Order: sequence, then structure tokens, then C-alpha cells
Amino acid sequence: MPNQEAKTEAQAQMLANRLQKRFRHLSKWAKRIGAGAFRLYDRDIPEIPLVLDYYGEAVAGALYKRPYEKDEEDERRWLEAMRAAAAEVLSIDPRNIFLKRRERQRGSSQYEKIGERRFVRNINEGGLSFKVNLSDYLDTGLFLDRRLLRSMIRDEARGKRVLNLFSYTGAFSVYAAAGGAASTDSVDLSNTYLDWAKENFALNGFTAEKTDGKDAKYAHNNLIRADALAFLERSSAAGQHWDLIILDPPAFSNSKKMIAALDLQRDHTDLISRCLALLGPGGKLWFSANQRSFKTTAVELEATLAPRFPGVKVTDVSDKTVDEDFRGKKTPGSFVLAICGQKV
Repeated sequence: MPNQEAKTEAQAQMLANRLQKRFRHLSKWAKRIGAGAFRLYDRDIPEIPLVLDYYGEAVAGALYKRPYEKDEEDERRWLEAMRAAAAEVLSIDPRNIFLKRRERQRGSSQYEKIGERRFVRNINEGGLSFKVNLSDYLDTGLFLDRRLLRSMIRDEARGKRVLNLFSYTGAFSVYAAAGGAASTDSVDLSNTYLDWAKENFALNGFTAEKTDGKDAKYAHNNLIRADALAFLERSSAAGQHWDLIILDPPAFSNSKKMIAALDLQRDHTDLISRCLALLGPGGKLWFSANQRSFKTTAVELEATLAPRFPGVKVTDVSDKTVDEDFRGKKTPGSFVLAICGQKV
């Protein structure tokens, strides 16, 4: 259809113009701060619902579901046109531009393998290095919108026992170790991601050991295969405490290995309460809501938690976690929670 082809060609040119402008600015900024990857495009043009992340010689991105139906073959041709436009303006081999389809994810589907090409690279960030896989998963292994939050964790970690729940590939834990944490405990259900986390530790000169979390002996950096909810229950019963807890859960999870399905909007108060109960004196909980539609405020959280934790203080740090490549975009809400009084 000539009209459709002309429209696609016009949109490809629009995308190219936008990428050229963004890349000119962000590449200089990324070089200055030592970021090897950055968000280049995030649905800036409504007719082009793509998200594109730049990784040097490659781009990992996703097409978000449109509010209307589009013929599959037309969509394929459209995606190829957008890929070609991005490849030309960024001087990248089109085969190294990975575009996936992203719809609302439930359970562990966003973490499931979708390919076998193994386009794997090590990316520098904040003086550290992390393994990313751009081709085989919906997400690459490193959430770029958590960059500043990871840096804040590193600044807080010295001499502290750190617990990282829903730890994924362990980036928060590596940052904590780099900040001089006394120990790190990274909890995740996936052996694949715990092995990935172990590689990330090794890339940065740290050793980490896998465990089921029930061992009497713990290493300096522990990779614990467990359901986070079950781990919290077990830790509470054992009287364990941490100085710094990172709670960065998925929006939804209904894995068969979990003791209960997780819905973040519904369950966040319970999750937060379980974590606060495990904080040692002077400890802090860092909570990040990995859900675009998540709604709460520091005032609301304090009011909800106060009956059990009378001295709880909640600080919204969301604005401080938005880096240059995410300005003006919807990013996860982030909060720091501390208890000044006695737990009830």
C-alpha cells in the first residue's frame, strides 16, 4: 500500500532525526560519567512506540503494544524500517539492533529466555562492569533506570550487612560490595540469574557463593536461591537482621516456585512491613516500585505503616534517582524508610 509505505518512510525519518539529536547530547554525557549504556529513545514520538537503549556497538529495544491492531506483516516491515533508520544514524550493523515485543508481563515471563544468539557484552557503569545479554531475554540484565539508585546504595553500604531481595543479576549487590559492605545477601528464585550475578561479582574482583540460605555458614557475598517471601518468613523466625535492605520487586509474579502470587500494588505494604521487621538499629530499607502505574506517597506509606512501626520515617527520593537519559520520563518511585522508634 503506497500510503502505508509513505507513512512508514516518514516515521523512519522522524525517528532518525530524533535519535541523531539525542545521541549527540547523551553520548557526550555518558562518556563524561563513565556510563557504557544509556536510554536513547523512549516513545518520544507517539506514532513510534519504541524504547531503545544504546550499548556501544549495539542497541537493545522493544516495541510496546499499540492501542490498535496492526497487520503482522505490516508491523514486521515497519520494524525493519525503524531498525534500518537507527542503524544508519548510529553507524551500527542492523543485525546488532535487537527489537523485542513488550506487553504487560505477568509471572516470570519477562525473565524467560526468548532467543539463543547470545549477544553478550560487558558494560561499564560507575567504575564497575556488568554482563548484559542483548539478544536472548526481554530485559538485558541491567536496568538502566536504576543507575543513580545503585550509586546511592554504594554510598550507604560501607560496613553494613546488606540484603538484596528479588536480586535479579545482582547489580545492587555488586555496588554494595564495591562500597565496602560487610556482607551482601542476594535472594532470587532463578539459578540462571544467580549464576549471572556470580559472574558480575567476579567481573569486579569479588567472590560470591551460591546457597539455599539455610546453611549455618555464610560467605562474604551470598547468592541465595529462595522465594523472597519464604526467605523473609524464615529470617524473621530465625531473628536475623540487616543494616540495609533493598526491595526492588517485579510488578507481578506468579511463579509456581513462590509460596504466593505477588501483585506489587496490592502487596507492597505487607512486603515493606516484613522488611522493616528485619532492620537492625539505625537500618534503612530502600524500596523501588518497578511498575509504571504504581501509586503511593511517602505520607501514605507512613500513615499505613505507623500502627506497627510508630517511628517510621519515609522519604521519597524518586527525583534524585532520575539520571540525564531518563529526564521527563515516567520512572520507578523510590523511597527510603527508617525506624526511629520501637517496633510494635
